[in-house]
Amino acid sequence: MAAPVLAYENLGLVQGAGWLFRGLDLFIGERDRLALIGRNGAGKTTLLKCLAGMIETDEGRRTIQPGIKVVLLEQDPKVEGFATLRDFALAGPDAPPPYEVDAIATQIGIDLDREAATASGGERRRAAIARALAQDPQVLLLDEPTNHLDLAAIEWLEDWLSRYTGAFIAISHDRTFLKRLTRSSLWLDRGAIRRAEIGFGGFDAWTEQVYAEEARAAEKLDAKLKLELHWLERGVTARRKRNQGRLAKLQEMRATRAAMLGPAGTAKLGLQNDDVKTKVVIDAEKVTKRFGDRTIIKDFNLRITRGDRIGVVGANGAGKTTLLKLLTGEMEPDEGAIRRAKTLDGVVIDQQRKLLDPNKHVRDILADGGDWVDVRGVRKHVQGYLKEFLFAPELIDAKIGTLSGGERSRLLLAREFARRSNLLVLDEPTNDLDLETLDLLQEVIADYDGTVLIVSHDRDFLDRTVTITLGLDGSGRVDIVAGGYEDWERKRKAPQASAQKAAAPKVAPAAPKQQTKLTYKDQRDYDLLPGRIEELEAQIARDEDALSDPDLYTKNPDRFAALTAAIEKARTERDAAEERWLELAEKAEALA
Repeated sequence: MAAPVLAYENLGLVQGAGWLFRGLDLFIGERDRLALIGRNGAGKTTLLKCLAGMIETDEGRRTIQPGIKVVLLEQDPKVEGFATLRDFALAGPDAPPPYEVDAIATQIGIDLDREAATASGGERRRAAIARALAQDPQVLLLDEPTNHLDLAAIEWLEDWLSRYTGAFIAISHDRTFLKRLTRSSLWLDRGAIRRAEIGFGGFDAWTEQVYAEEARAAEKLDAKLKLELHWLERGVTARRKRNQGRLAKLQEMRATRAAMLGPAGTAKLGLQNDDVKTKVVIDAEKVTKRFGDRTIIKDFNLRITRGDRIGVVGANGAGKTTLLKLLTGEMEPDEGAIRRAKTLDGVVIDQQRKLLDPNKHVRDILADGGDWVDVRGVRKHVQGYLKEFLFAPELIDAKIGTLSGGERSRLLLAREFARRSNLLVLDEPTNDLDLETLDLLQEVIADYDGTVLIVSHDRDFLDRTVTITLGLDGSGRVDIVAGGYEDWERKRKAPQASAQKAAAPKVAPAAPKQQTKLTYKDQRDYDLLPGRIEELEAQIARDEDALSDPDLYTKNPDRFAALTAAIEKARTERDAAEERWLELAEKAEALA
């Protein structure tokens, strides 16, 4: 086995009055693709900073091979004090070559001459990515790399990382990102770390197997420890099982909505009876909105009914926020009309967690300093309500400034969900949330009896929550699809596939006998590899589905190991097939 390029043995760090973690051993291989997973507040970001050498630990020894460069992409890039994003990207002794930064900035879509002080979160994130990748690191430490990125930028980053020859560790709430890229998992839990040689696709099955083992061990412990373990397990694995039932219900809702939308995806729903009419909360008809010469929304029609969960997707600048403001009445259309139910009462949950006063206490935010909170008309004790959002009750008197970014997001959700409303507007709600809190958020949205509008770039989250997806491409057109992100993506790609299929027979059959085509072997690979890649994708999906059985490891550990090995082998073959096909595609294009 090759020596690790980066290692930390017996790592220990004191935070506050006790140890944040102690006795951790981490070894990073030269091609590792690791997901670092743990609850908000577990110390994931701090651990990355320890690996980067930015924090001096209280115990442990950090070793790194000569010539290895470690680069950390921080969750919140510090651009303050720089005139432009270019100044930020090229600052410091480790500044990358300017031409490398410019090349990556062009690909990811960021103007580095943008004034740093007024740059958006997405612009800052892109500048930080350009700086990190241009440094040519051998080890990349990625802290929520997809935060504030639009779908195009996320897909670009996924493509770059899939071709990256070094090692990386990623903290991310984006399940799709982790499933596509990781091959091993690090689980930071209650001050200890575990590693499994399985990508994020098998993480839930692995953790539930660990919980099951701990539950058996807990039979030998006293009642207090068993109660604590029971609360932990019910709060995590049971929630996942409940969400499986909610996913089945979501599919039924999508099927119903698809029937109402019609086969062509037309937005205007027919009023079939009085019951449907009374459920309409927002009715948009022939809505158009322009800014100067640019049409942002054109001829948009949609009737939103009570209980709809609407997802809004598209690139940054495509008009998602504009559409949201039109629907909620914050902005009026230039043409057309939007009618809203007179009883509509909305709550907007956006990315304002930074505005929470760091000197206030959790009790002040939830209950104005008291012991009771009114949760949509039901009086609850504030400590009990905190537990519903995965907070330990003793945090009731903690200062906001001591909470992690994810804990602040969770607190904001707890406060806003307590308010009476029948319309919930969520603007990038998944940023900074851990995976368990995402499960909780899905549960709360599923149980919400009003209408939900969600703007998000989190593909997996949309697939698990929404009944209708509104897709904007920046031209003014809004695609309306019954289903989640994957359904929208499938519809978006369908015309391209149809066009390619229709164009195929029109290729000129006779070409001059010159060096203008692939060899027989190359052409055969070019034709057959897409099918093989699809077979491998299907195989990986089947094996990951089988691996998701929480009882598999206990019942049949050999089967669990065989599936894990098969998934890794299939991924390796798929990656090689994709690289081979891309090479042939470039060669064919050059010859043509």
